[in-house]
Amino acid sequence: MNLKGKVAVVTGAGRGIGRAVALLLAGAGARVVVNDLGGIVSGEGASREPADEVVEEIKSAGGEAVASYDSVAAMEGAERIIGAALDNYGKIDILVNNAGNFRGRMIFNMSEDDWDTVIGVHLKGHFACTKFAVLHMRQQKSGRIINVASDAARGEIGGANYCAAKAGIVGFTYAVARDMVRYNVTCNAIAPLAATRMAQFAEDVVADRKKAGKKLVKNVITGYSDPSEIAPVVLFLAGDRASEVSGQVIGIGGGKISLWAQPGPDRYFYYDAPLSGESIDELFKTNLGAGKNLMPETIYF
Repeated sequence: MNLKGKVAVVTGAGRGIGRAVALLLAGAGARVVVNDLGGIVSGEGASREPADEVVEEIKSAGGEAVASYDSVAAMEGAERIIGAALDNYGKIDILVNNAGNFRGRMIFNMSEDDWDTVIGVHLKGHFACTKFAVLHMRQQKSGRIINVASDAARGEIGGANYCAAKAGIVGFTYAVARDMVRYNVTCNAIAPLAATRMAQFAEDVVADRKKAGKKLVKNVITGYSDPSEIAPVVLFLAGDRASEVSGQVIGIGGGKISLWAQPGPDRYFYYDAPLSGESIDELFKTNLGAGKNLMPETIYF
């Protein structure tokens, strides 16, 4: 797990998972660009303090790091983030797309700004930083991209924007892995279950609903891990030992680690005649949907 001589960019590295990852990569010898806008959970505001504090921690431990305060949601900001690695260290070997925000709303209460802000930071942020990083990784014919997805990709109540972004990140990971495999650049994602500010925000929402006397069908906010337990998976994926691992999603947290199944059909039925509504109804009863619960489980956050 020696990363000496490597240069890493970690977005959203001022707190939570990003901070733990930046510290661990630096401890393994990487020179790190610590990027963080410094906003609140919902995405508003900015502060240089979170990124500066992590840089100081790394330097105090004998490592090398510089701070970046740009937003990943803007193309010019993402270009400057990657540029910070090139300007200070001459290259980029590792990109950890971790920056995120959260605006929980039921779909009928969700505003256009709620949607655009969350999609912009999570999904566009992954694209923007990756776009500028792979321009250099392609030329040097090496690189590691680690994206941060979530179990929320399966869908949760009150998080259509967040869930859509995380599901998009999974598909984005599969596509980038295929685009870059010929250049010796891997792209993987993690789906963490970590005690971060976003998890705490979700817990607070659930608590508020309970106080208001609103029924919760199921609350699954249990077993969250400290971010330091998540970071070693990123270290593994960033290193040379993971050179043959790409296009994968690894779940981590709550005392378990998992490898996600690749998406695809669960059951097939071959037909040689045009289908009708009635024949599809019969297929669902006897083949495609037989023995399955076809209604979603109700989960709050």
